[in-house]
Amino acid sequence: MPYPAILYPLHATIPSMDVKTIKDTMHFRAEKMRKVNLFASKNMFCDIYCLEPGQIQKVHSHNGNDKIYYVIEGTGEFTVGKDVQILRAGQIICAFSGEPHGVENTSQKRLACLVFMAPNPSRKRTIDLTEREEKFS
Repeated sequence: MPYPAILYPLHATIPSMDVKTIKDTMHFRAEKMRKVNLFASKNMFCDIYCLEPGQIQKVHSHNGNDKIYYVIEGTGEFTVGKDVQILRAGQIICAFSGEPHGVENTSQKRLACLVFMAPNPSRKRTIDLTEREEKFS
């Protein structure tokens, strides 16, 4: 059971799993970095950041939110706090609340990262459990 039963009335249908294939959901664009949302709730989001060579996510910070970057493919320059490091596929980093962070594709190939953030800073990107039940019933 993916959700605690206590959240649902006895007659409610528990949503089915939303299975996605990472490679199928990656989409790049020439103009700027693309964020592809995979999952979102009021508690977190999970996106794929797709960067063509030379594209950047400017260094910024979030108070009250932690962000994790996992490199799916490619190589990029990641900033967390005052540290800057080149990461490759299979490597992961975390920017904790308040730490400046960003990424730049400094390579000649595409860069794709799985990005998790909690709590989700953008309520408009979320659906509550009632909407989720309706969507999957």
